[in-house]
Parts: sequence; C-alpha cells; structure tokens
Amino acid sequence: MKLEAFPLEFQGAMPILRKLQNAGYEAYYVGGSVRDILLNKPIHDVDIATSAFPAEVKELFHRTIDVGIDHGTVMVLTKEATYEVTTFRTESTYQDYRRPDHVEFVRSLKEDLKRRDFTINALAVGIDGTVIDLFDGLEDLRNKVLRAVGNPYERFHEDALRMMRALRFVSHLGFTLEPDTFEAIQEYHSLLAKISVERINVEFVKLMMGSFREAGLRSFVESECYIYCPGLRDYGEALLNFAELRGPAIPTERQAWTLLMTMLNMEAKDIRHFMKEWKCSNQLIREVTEMVPALNFRLEHEWDNWTLYQLGRELALSVEYLLYYFDREPNLPKVRLLYQYLPINSLKDLELKGNEVMEHFDYPRGPWISKTLSTLEKEVVEGRLENSKEALLDFAQDFLEKERL
Repeated sequence: MKLEAFPLEFQGAMPILRKLQNAGYEAYYVGGSVRDILLNKPIHDVDIATSAFPAEVKELFHRTIDVGIDHGTVMVLTKEATYEVTTFRTESTYQDYRRPDHVEFVRSLKEDLKRRDFTINALAVGIDGTVIDLFDGLEDLRNKVLRAVGNPYERFHEDALRMMRALRFVSHLGFTLEPDTFEAIQEYHSLLAKISVERINVEFVKLMMGSFREAGLRSFVESECYIYCPGLRDYGEALLNFAELRGPAIPTERQAWTLLMTMLNMEAKDIRHFMKEWKCSNQLIREVTEMVPALNFRLEHEWDNWTLYQLGRELALSVEYLLYYFDREPNLPKVRLLYQYLPINSLKDLELKGNEVMEHFDYPRGPWISKTLSTLEKEVVEGRLENSKEALLDFAQDFLEKERL
C-alpha cells in the first residue's frame, strides 16, 4: 500500500528523511502519525525512526537537542519546526514495568517495530509513501481491532501503562479490543499499582474525553483496571453510569472531571482530596469544586444572578454545556446574556470600596468591613440594591446598626 499524498506535516519533515537516506541510512515516518493519516484524523506529532545511531544523526544535522539520547532520540531543529528522530532499538527486560533495563540500538526496522505496543502503532511509511506493515496493522485498522504486537502479556509486562493506553484508544477510536489483548489486561491489571499516578492521569483523562467513551469506560471497569486507580475501587457501578451518559465527546478536562465527580455523587468536601490523589493541579481542583455544585443546582433550577455571579462566565458556560449529558438542551447564548446584564461582575465593580467604608464609619478595623462589603455585593448582584455610593452607604448604615457594632 502507498499513501496517495503526503500531508503537510510529513512534507515538512521530508528533508530530514532525504538527508538520512542520502547518507546511507534508513528513515521512516512511524507511530501514531501514520495511524492517524490512515484513519483520516489530524496529526499531532511527526516521529521519525532511523537506522542512524544518535551520534550519526548529530553529525548530519547541525542544530539538534539531546532530548532523550540515552533512548536514541535526538530532536532536529529546522527553520519551520522541530522533529524527534529516534534510532531503531530493542529493549531488554523491564524490572519496574515501565522502563527497560537496557536499550540497544540496532539497524533493523523490524526489530524496532516489534517492540511497539499495538499493531496499529507499528506501521511505518517510507519516503516514497510505501506503508510498511509487518504485524497486520492495516488489517486491524480496517477491522477496527486493537491488538497488541506479538504476545500481549509481554507487552503489558514491559510497560503496564499500555493497558490504560489500550482503553484510551478504545475510547478515542471506537475500536474493539482483540480477545487475547483484553484477557491480558484483565490478568495484569494489578500492575497499574506500579505506575505513577501522573502517567495514569494522562491516559484516564483522554479516556473520559473520547468520542467512544462508553466503550472505553466499560472496558475500564470490566478489566478491573479501575480498582488500581486512585479512589475508584468502590465506584465500579458509578463508572458504568458515567459510561451510559449520552452526548458528544467531552470538550475539556474540567468538564470531564466535573461529570465524573457528579456521577460518583462526590461530596464537595471530598472532591479536593480525591483530585489531589490524582495529582490534579490546584486550579483544576478549584474549578471542579465550583462546577460540581453548580451543575447539581442547574439540573434542578434555572440560573439565578448570585449563582451565575459566583461561578463566573466561563465556568457557567462549561456547566451549562454539560446539560447535554443529562438529556437537556443547553442554552449558551442565554447564559452569556444573563452574565452580560449582571449589575456587577466582581467585587471591584462595587461603587463603594473597603477604605471608604472604614473612613465613613467610625469603628475599629475588623471583620465587619469584609462582612459589610459581602452583604452589599450580594444585594447589588441580586438586584435589590442600586450600585451607587449613596445607596450603598445608606444600606451599610442600616446593616451595621442591625449588627450593633
């Protein structure tokens, strides 16, 4: 099989392959970019594999960076882009289920491809467009089957994260796991305990955001991989309920986590601890802890000024979009309009500042200042109080008298 046309991304890297070949080395496009071209999907990274050893690559190209030279990878810089060029290699045993004990550089493309995870990722394309398929990856692409290269037990023992990658590919591509590959995941799922949470997190988020997440999440539960993911051991049924939510691919990571927390019926006070276990960023945790109660509110009520104001425009739009997954029709234009016509959008928009409150009222400095401002803020947002200095001071006077400061 030959590619009828090279995508622009491959054309940009063509001079690198030509230079390697002109110097007497083999060079190919490999991996996910080849798979995605054949599936008519966008390409994200162009990876090049070559028979040239790292030192030989560096001799040919004057602008390089040693990004992973111990594993054979040299980054070649061109005027337009950067490309990772990796030497054909074989790998020894994996004592920690994620890194080979020893990497050996070789001149054989077949030796390099047979160490890869799945047949659909073990394809290479030559400079003339010929697709090199040594493990029936093209047939698996046609049949939409995800199959480990060679012995699946060996592949998952080498790097246990490949099990999560398999589930992620099911979620993104809608492929079916080949029976032996699935059985190996079922048998080896406990090896995920050996993998760092950060690496599992990346694959799990992609799994949640796939266009075929129902199939991916079902396989995630049926293989029992979920048991060895942070905090999920007792949530198999809830994960299946999550899988059953109908709707398009989840657009953002914060929306994916918000849906997950909602389906796990996670209390707001527990969300932070749960997401910390997953090594999520503080910003993401903050956003999700605000979005989960807002989503629960929105499923029962229309937006009100105070809820919308507290959440902010972007998070409110994110929450509104999630109605898709509960058989409700989101109304994003309405949310934009409601937010646009809020009396204020933040405390700094209030016509009365903290220092003015202190100067006007002869009280010792204390928490009464922030309490007064918070009360004024809510009254203005909910439309019960005009946002003018005079009206705010009058209300503050009455408020403080009632507080008996």
